[in-house]
Amino acid sequence: MQALLVYAHPEPQAFNAALRDVAIKALQAQGYAVEVSDLYAMNFNPVAGRGDFTESQNPEILNLSLEQRHAAKNGTLIPLIAQQLESLQKADLLILQFPLWWFGMPAILKGWVDRVFISGVVYGRSAQFELGKFRGKRALVCTTTGAPEVAFGPNGINGEINHLLMPLLRGVLGFTGMTVLPPFVGYAVPYLGEDARKEMLISYESYIKNLELLTPLSMPKLSDHPEMPTGNDRPKAK
Repeated sequence: MQALLVYAHPEPQAFNAALRDVAIKALQAQGYAVEVSDLYAMNFNPVAGRGDFTESQNPEILNLSLEQRHAAKNGTLIPLIAQQLESLQKADLLILQFPLWWFGMPAILKGWVDRVFISGVVYGRSAQFELGKFRGKRALVCTTTGAPEVAFGPNGINGEINHLLMPLLRGVLGFTGMTVLPPFVGYAVPYLGEDARKEMLISYESYIKNLELLTPLSMPKLSDHPEMPTGNDRPKAK
């Protein structure tokens, strides 16, 4: 089994790093081969553009989706993107680890999605949700917040945590066909004492060890939306 953990935090000694390390050890104990993409350590450039390709299909007008498709077919993705894409394709489990910034993921992680989730390889016009190209893979989000858990409850001032994460949970992971597991959220991390942090690490270790017991999040089905256009890349439903 292969796991890809994409880590996005600028501070090597952050609590997020401790969560990352717990996940790695727990997965390895279950027989996973774990690969880590530490985006800040890699100095990953989050800006998608012509620099992602060694040649252009259309040097006059940049259509990123079409250029990605062309590059994937012709082997003209730059080595960094090609390597990250290969790691993503090999992974049975994808973990995205990051602090919640401005109700979303850090720009460096969004840029990783923009550059690595290649059109025609990761998704297609009608290769979405239950017909997505990544069906069979599982995905897990682990994030930390500054606000307490009560701020994200049904009546919380910040709104439901799954609603805040929906562009990622549904719009990226579910959209590409992955089975999306409930996120693990570490609340109010900057304000926790040492004992509370240790308890959170223990909870996350147990969470990782019991992924099989988690109920995946519900996702839309393309088959329920006949108004959606179809294309030549529609895969056969299993």
